[in-house]
Amino acid sequence: MSTDANKKQFWKRNAAKVPGSIQHVYGAQHPPFDPLLHANLIKAGNKPPPATPGKPKKATTFQEFESITSDAWDVGDDDDELLAMAAQNLNIEVVMETANKVIENHSKQQERQRQDDTAELEQRQEDTLEECVEDEEEDEEEEEDRIGEGDVTNPEVLFGSHSSPYTDGRLVKSQSEAPIGSPKDAAGEHSALHRQRSLPHRPPVIPLVARMADQNTSGTPAMTEREASRLDKFKQLLAGPNTDLEELRKLSWSGIPRQVRPITWKLLSGYLPANAERRDSVLQRKRQEYFGFIQQYYDSRNDEHHQDTYRQIHIDIPRTNPLIPLFQQASVQEIFERILFIWAIRHPASGYVQGINDLVTPFFVVYVFEYIEEEVENFDVSSLQEEALRNIEADSFWCMSKLLDGIQDNYTFAQPGIQRKVKALEELVSRIDDSVHRHMHHYEVEYLQFAFRWMNNLLMRELPLRCTIRLWDTYQAEPEGFSHFHLYVCAAFLVRWRKEILEERDFQGLMILLQNLPTMHWGNEEVSVLLAEAYRLKFAFADAPNHYKR
Repeated sequence: MSTDANKKQFWKRNAAKVPGSIQHVYGAQHPPFDPLLHANLIKAGNKPPPATPGKPKKATTFQEFESITSDAWDVGDDDDELLAMAAQNLNIEVVMETANKVIENHSKQQERQRQDDTAELEQRQEDTLEECVEDEEEDEEEEEDRIGEGDVTNPEVLFGSHSSPYTDGRLVKSQSEAPIGSPKDAAGEHSALHRQRSLPHRPPVIPLVARMADQNTSGTPAMTEREASRLDKFKQLLAGPNTDLEELRKLSWSGIPRQVRPITWKLLSGYLPANAERRDSVLQRKRQEYFGFIQQYYDSRNDEHHQDTYRQIHIDIPRTNPLIPLFQQASVQEIFERILFIWAIRHPASGYVQGINDLVTPFFVVYVFEYIEEEVENFDVSSLQEEALRNIEADSFWCMSKLLDGIQDNYTFAQPGIQRKVKALEELVSRIDDSVHRHMHHYEVEYLQFAFRWMNNLLMRELPLRCTIRLWDTYQAEPEGFSHFHLYVCAAFLVRWRKEILEERDFQGLMILLQNLPTMHWGNEEVSVLLAEAYRLKFAFADAPNHYKR
């Protein structure tokens, strides 16, 4: 009985020390506790009694045993005292005072660091300036000696390939050798750089994947002789009273110059007639017809049976090419919403399907080029006249409609067109590269898992938009380019990554690769090689389907 009482007394006496008892978690809602700074907060009753010399009494608790054997630990560690201190409620004034001191000390350290950096930078600039002056004086003395000895007769020989100007008979140092700026300027640049690093980084230029210009060229190069010759051929062909569409397709297969791409796409898609005299009247009629659809149908977007379609379009539009500022402008997004909603209303068999929103962008960009000369990525469409914007919108709608008419079974219920094309792609790859096919089969990668997007979006999610526009030049020139020839392009595209695919040794690695293929640097050259390989596959297999059937 006495033993039970002692046990109860033990747990009662040591309740604050029992494992599992509630303690404040400092660093979450409470600040760190500094025992040296807040020693005055500790109550006198919580301090351990002074040790009395003599024979130590028998230990009855773990805490007493620990105090007896304290010589086994560091003298400065007093866990019981720290626990007692941590259990106290902190004074809010002391907490605020401590926090302010920490912030003040941190600010002073940062200020000293900035001053040290600025002083060091100024000293470096002064040293550089002195070295430049000394080098300049030495060079001038050497040149005077050489000229006096008759070794140098032509000042240009002295500088080799450098084109250093000289005026009034005195040689001038080249700009690359002159000091960049004064120490004050350098200090200002350093402080500006420091502020820039402290703020969230915003890329000053368009990412590589979002640029429209061909990345195989630097900037906007001068037109080559071959390109100029091809442009002349296009202009001569388009200038006739009746354009030979077959000849235009042959000429367009290898790419269409930017200057004539809008009119060529309209002709090849069937939007414009070959007869030049009828084109203006057809354009006017089709544009008026489109805006008649807007007046007739667009107000119904909030009706109960249409609101789901409009809501999905409204969600998908901001996701369309998010890296290109052009497509994030409110007026452009409104244009896309009208185009997609009117198309969905007029095609109830399929309605709107995610992925169709991507198919508007190439037409929109190409038809914007009809009215501007500069690059389109950052172009503000509000600077265009209202009539020009209306024309771009109507032309984009009709050309997208012509494209989708040929592949609408891709977007009807259960998307049977995509199912058939993915199955044909699997059979084709098994014939042209059995190693790749068996490798993916070994790691249980189904073609539908990655190729569905290739068919649904016509490779627009796999290639930069500049490459898609070049690809569509050929698709417009090919018979059934968007439906039939696209299959061989996908096969050539897959086999193009043969080495990378065979290096992956698990399902996850293969799927990550196939859904994030490194094409951001691609330009016209890579697309032309891809199209040539696709044409070779088509030539070998299109008219002999049994070649790729097991």
